[in-house]
Amino acid sequence: MNQNESPMLSIRMDRNPEVTCAQHTPVREVLPEAVEAETGLPWLGAMVNNDVCSLDYPLVANADVRPISFLNRHGSRIYRRTLSFLLAKIIRSCFSEAKFAVEHSLGNGYYCSFQVNGNPGIRSHELEKIRTSLEELIARDLPITRRQVAYAEAERWLIEQGLLDKLNLLQYRNPPMITMFECEKFAEAALGVLAPSTGAVPMFRLLPYEPGFVLQFPDWDEEQKKLVLKPFERLPHLFEIFQEHKTWGRVIGVNTVGDLNTLTAHRKEKGLIRISETLHEKKLGHLADEIAQHRDRIKWILIAGPSSAGKTTTSKRLMVHLRVNGLRPVRLEMDHYFRGREQTPKHPDGTYDFEHIEAIDLELLNDHLSRLDRLETIELPTFNFREGRPEYLGNTLTLEEDQVVVIEGIHALNPRLTDHIPAAHKFRVFVSPLTQLKLDNNNRLSTTDLRLIRRIVRDATARGHDALGTLRMWPSVRLGEKRWIFPFQQEADVTFNSSLDYELAVLKPFVEPLLHAVKPTEEVYGEARRLQDFLAMVVGASPQDVPPHSLLREFIGGSVYEGDA
Repeated sequence: MNQNESPMLSIRMDRNPEVTCAQHTPVREVLPEAVEAETGLPWLGAMVNNDVCSLDYPLVANADVRPISFLNRHGSRIYRRTLSFLLAKIIRSCFSEAKFAVEHSLGNGYYCSFQVNGNPGIRSHELEKIRTSLEELIARDLPITRRQVAYAEAERWLIEQGLLDKLNLLQYRNPPMITMFECEKFAEAALGVLAPSTGAVPMFRLLPYEPGFVLQFPDWDEEQKKLVLKPFERLPHLFEIFQEHKTWGRVIGVNTVGDLNTLTAHRKEKGLIRISETLHEKKLGHLADEIAQHRDRIKWILIAGPSSAGKTTTSKRLMVHLRVNGLRPVRLEMDHYFRGREQTPKHPDGTYDFEHIEAIDLELLNDHLSRLDRLETIELPTFNFREGRPEYLGNTLTLEEDQVVVIEGIHALNPRLTDHIPAAHKFRVFVSPLTQLKLDNNNRLSTTDLRLIRRIVRDATARGHDALGTLRMWPSVRLGEKRWIFPFQQEADVTFNSSLDYELAVLKPFVEPLLHAVKPTEEVYGEARRLQDFLAMVVGASPQDVPPHSLLREFIGGSVYEGDA
């Protein structure tokens, strides 16, 4: 081989013949088609040896390549990230003096703040100008190019553009090269892969949502086999919780990961830990006070939330506050009301679906609840998990006038679970970590990612499971949440925000070694890498200052509530 020739690489693709190409060939050039044959959707990126890459990523070694569209979970993230990038470009060109930020998710979209000359809020003609300009940009189908620049060049460019929020993320990182994405002289440091062109993300909706607006994303309609924009659900209660926490973040001066890093790097996170934990304590105290004020009617406290929201510690801490208010709370364990295995619903693949509401003996449960509500005595079942059937071992329960029952579980807010109990006797709590932190002004911090990181750490510390197993089962957990938990969050009387603004710094030293153990040969490697790249921007902190009653102890260990019934 001539010394100036590039070595030839072997590229394998699903259902396509193996091809060869020169080293440094962009991924796009080895793909047989520019769109997915079954759906007509454009390719947004590719999995290269199980890692998520852009289509102009240069291939440097023999590889298995799988292009990804919107229907892939990595592809849908690329779609959202690209639209956020283009929205930032348009706002910068149309309103150069405006302050704009992608704040948090809201339904199937992102809530965005907007202000000009210090006046928060966006007027209808301003939103219309942004919408038409974004549509024009997408219609032009301009390329979005990926390039690597030296650290000094990237730093200089960010300073010139006034992008101090992005520069802040580099304050405690020193990579020699920075990956940038650029479109028509607008560029940003990469915090994930972007689509190859503006035309690859054609569908969106901009909606006024005071004081800002929502960037809504499409869904895939399986019947019509196309992307559609569904009616937007406003979720005012959830929005109020986010806004309250955002205001609190501004008060304490921690709104971005960069702000958190500054505290941690200077070993000043102790104050943030104390403030965050006191906020949780105050909120739980208010919940207990509200329940106690209505002790004449409230008998049932129903606590639900998605995986790793911190439901268990929240319920146990709330019970302590209830005792302070003179109530005597008891827990009713839902696991003991499972149906026998022969009656348990199954997934299409034949495995048991323990998250299905019909996995619970609803008739028996509601009979017991209604009898307890009338202060009658019941005999409690005990589920034998080894044999997969309920047993009766003589355990009974009778409620007294000063007792309330705490039921914690994924179905707790589903009306079917407690439909025999009068509505006035229920107090429903939805628990979720609705973090107000952002990576920078254009990139939100995903609450789902926060829960996944918590779950990986807890599975390792408390259950002996590795990150590989957790990442493999996470998609099925998410499907269960979308079916059984989130549709009922609006049933809640209150939402308890279980996020702690310091937790990423403490979780980082626990989770990083676990993610490093997921190798490129695994299909979920791309997910592990994505979390590693994100955590690389976070300065780690010691857990020594996390109090033993903290909700975070449910995941990292050392909780005073471990072993409590």
